[in-house]
Amino acid sequence: MIKSMTGFGRSQKTVDGYSIIFEIKSVNHRYFEFSSKITRTYGFLDEKLKSFLQTKIARGKVDCFVQIEAIEESDVVIKLNNSIVSGYLNAFNELSEKYGLNNDVTVSTLSAFSDIFSIHKEQTDEEKIWEAVKTVASEAIEKFTVMREAEGKRLAEDVLSRADTIIKNVEIIEERSPQSVREYNDKLLLKMREFLDGVHIDEQRILTEAAIFADKVAVAEETVRLHSHIDQLRTFFKSDEAIGRKLDFLIQEINREANTIGSKAQDVEISRRVLDIKAEIEKIREQIQNIE
Repeated sequence: MIKSMTGFGRSQKTVDGYSIIFEIKSVNHRYFEFSSKITRTYGFLDEKLKSFLQTKIARGKVDCFVQIEAIEESDVVIKLNNSIVSGYLNAFNELSEKYGLNNDVTVSTLSAFSDIFSIHKEQTDEEKIWEAVKTVASEAIEKFTVMREAEGKRLAEDVLSRADTIIKNVEIIEERSPQSVREYNDKLLLKMREFLDGVHIDEQRILTEAAIFADKVAVAEETVRLHSHIDQLRTFFKSDEAIGRKLDFLIQEINREANTIGSKAQDVEISRRVLDIKAEIEKIREQIQNIE
């Protein structure tokens, strides 16, 4: 299904002891560009997220926000530095004996010395956290994809409608082109008769001039290619693949054929139809900038 490069998705869940919020949004961009907002503690998730999203998004500027909160702080452990405690106790005993002081050392006394404690944070289970984040991210991406597909459908309908308008104008040009040659022939013959006023007219010369004009304004090759290009455009929109870049190239080819017809046009009606075609091409060009 055709997707827009614009979308948003959000999910919030508790998974494996972590409260996780995941948000994703994207706008159009020529290539895939990724950025994320994740606390330094979980910075290892950045590359994992990027690789994961690249399997689901072909083009677009993608921004992610990830908030992770451990519900249980069981990963923090406080340990006693026994050698330091022994050192303090020996020092207190020596102080008491040497100076005849009462040795009233208590736990409270020792706890004032912060170096007897060491705080250890258990090694983060990166794979466990990644699996939890991926679960929440997948749900947000589903919502994100639904929005992109809905917008992509609207874009496809608009582009295909404009493609139909282009073909209608091409068909009018195809019908009008031989008529313009006949009209040129008739006008040339009429002018020659008026100019020569009864003098014999070289009919062969008239036919030669008409043939030169017909060759000069012939647009059959261009209109055939336009039909082919529009057929290809319609085929692209039936694909499940990313087609944005292909459409960029194809619309350039369509525009090139229209320009060629315009440069050959010697007829007001054909010129007007070419302008109508180019107007639709520009509108299509704007729309496909947001197609993945």
